[in-house]
Amino acid sequence: MPGEISRTGERHGAVSPPEVRASHADRDRVVEVLRVAAGDGLLTADELDERLEAALSARTLGDLAPLTADLPASATAGAAWAEAKELVRIEQVHSGPVERRGRWVVPRRLELAVTFCAVTLDFTDAVITHDTLRIDLNMTGKTLKLITRPGVVVDSDGLHLVHSKVTYRTGATSSDTPVVLRVELVGQKAHGRVVVRGPRRRPWR
Repeated sequence: MPGEISRTGERHGAVSPPEVRASHADRDRVVEVLRVAAGDGLLTADELDERLEAALSARTLGDLAPLTADLPASATAGAAWAEAKELVRIEQVHSGPVERRGRWVVPRRLELAVTFCAVTLDFTDAVITHDTLRIDLNMTGKTLKLITRPGVVVDSDGLHLVHSKVTYRTGATSSDTPVVLRVELVGQKAHGRVVVRGPRRRPWR
């Protein structure tokens, strides 16, 4: 009989007793689901902190199951099968724009070595499975645009600017909004701009 896929995203046999010991991989999958759910507005900051603590200290599969039981199946399935790469490197010179939009999976580290190519990283619907993204920047010309959402913050303190500037256009966020992703910009941006803004409001129909 084919195995079933649990709410944590792991494939088990027909019987998976709740008293079975949870592995590091089991805990990591649940943590991943919870972070994505918080980024989608399904959990508050307090709920996220409480569930993360419970997930990391869980001893059995039965301890993990209630932590995602009230989340939509689409949220748990989408997060569970997303595999973030450790490193993504993009190199382009005098070519078309570099864009990441929609349900792209955010890596742990991103290296951008681009010359006179506009870059847009849109986190509005991105799948976030880690709490930090380090962007090593070596960019000359054009604009680097980071489109955030509630819970995504950008730190540009480690960025060296040469005839360039950073502009923040993000709106105010509630103190209850959990930080699901911290984007750390390091390296150098020359002759251009870095723009950090929230998603544009969709017009009423």
